[in-house]
Amino acid sequence: MSETYSPLFALGPDATPYRKLTSDGVRVEKAFGRDFLVVEPSALTALSEQAMIDINHLLRPAHLAQLAKILDDPEATSNDKFVAYDLLKNANISAGGVLPMCQDTGTAIVVAKKGRAVWTESGDEAAIAAGIRSAYVKKNLRYSQVAPLSMFEEKNTGDNLPAQIEISAEGEDSYKFLFIAKGGGSANKTYFYQATPSILTHDRMMAFLKEKILTLGTSACPPYHLAIVIGGTSAELTLKTVKLASTKYLDALPTSGGGDAHAFRDLAANISATTCASSACPATAPRCRSVSASPARRTGRRWARSPGTACSSRNSSTIRRASCPRSTRRRWAARSSTSTLPGR
Repeated sequence: MSETYSPLFALGPDATPYRKLTSDGVRVEKAFGRDFLVVEPSALTALSEQAMIDINHLLRPAHLAQLAKILDDPEATSNDKFVAYDLLKNANISAGGVLPMCQDTGTAIVVAKKGRAVWTESGDEAAIAAGIRSAYVKKNLRYSQVAPLSMFEEKNTGDNLPAQIEISAEGEDSYKFLFIAKGGGSANKTYFYQATPSILTHDRMMAFLKEKILTLGTSACPPYHLAIVIGGTSAELTLKTVKLASTKYLDALPTSGGGDAHAFRDLAANISATTCASSACPATAPRCRSVSASPARRTGRRWARSPGTACSSRNSSTIRRASCPRSTRRRWAARSSTSTLPGR
């Protein structure tokens, strides 16, 4: 048995494309004989605001290329091409920065990893929340959050707060962020199934997954990504893993397992697996991975990193062929006929 520490999620290099937003509020200072990355609250606020705007208005170039490829695919049906073309038109309208790509602009979720050589004043969560609030108040983004007044009464908060903000200590001189706008349609399709190791044969697993996936339906508006996670040290880790998998955050995992019990991706089945107790096999499915599945989506990664730059990436999405509910198509068709917005 190895006495060295092995991370459960051993991610490879990050291939996400980033763009520089600004250097304001980010600098490098020396202390204790080494460099520290100092990030001001204003930088966290600005980064968070731009992240949520991008997520709701822009798609990654790679995703747009996938949609465009369907139009030239000889195996694509006429309906496939109609949907792909319609989604590209919607993306063109949304890129104008006025109308979001979906009316359900989601719950704001932030997963952050703060390196030990990163220094901030207290209140990182408050600074991030301020940026999220600013994005939703300034843009045409729907407020989805409600405050419980009693067990059976609710009231909309009016600014899409509170956000789910999770900050953990990891790494050296980088402050890394994953921003997610989790729509209700996909969130409601997150499922957790507690099974036993008896399903860990090819035929039983395929039958199990087919049965569960067919219950998901298509209530979420695209783009969405189906993710499945098998295993986990606990139910809550399985569910969190499936959410991260649905955002492509775990795409750089190893593609095979090992004796150190690290998580891996099965590329043949496009499934993520994590370690679990010998007597249990948790699984979840929201268009996500645990046998957990979950449709997630609209996400973006952001970094603040030395030597003093704040960077961001466009929202990530993957899709092969998807269908959009007719009501959504009609809404966008009506909007496109009355809008003259710059495209991308």
